[in-house]
Amino acid sequence: MIVYNTTFHIERDIHEEGLKYLKENYIPKATASGFLQAPSLRRIMQTAEDEGFSYSVQFFVKNIDTLNYWLEKEGRGLHTALVNRFGHKIAGFSTLLEDIDWER
Repeated sequence: MIVYNTTFHIERDIHEEGLKYLKENYIPKATASGFLQAPSLRRIMQTAEDEGFSYSVQFFVKNIDTLNYWLEKEGRGLHTALVNRFGHKIAGFSTLLEDIDWER
């Protein structure tokens, strides 16, 4: 199992609307097919919030092939919808994380 993490930066002037969009649209649509599971949303702690707010959106996904399939079939459309609605007022970048069993 891998973790698909996207860090979103939301500009201050659209913060409430952007966060609501992530909660009510982006995350539910990302998990609707079942390929991405167990979503989490976390605010990234910053001292200066003058320029906006950053959030981490994470999903568990079975493997890289499943993620690539989701990105091709669904992820691009979600990204396009986000850009069409907010332009560059919300920017994101994605990383893949691997769970490591630290107890062994």
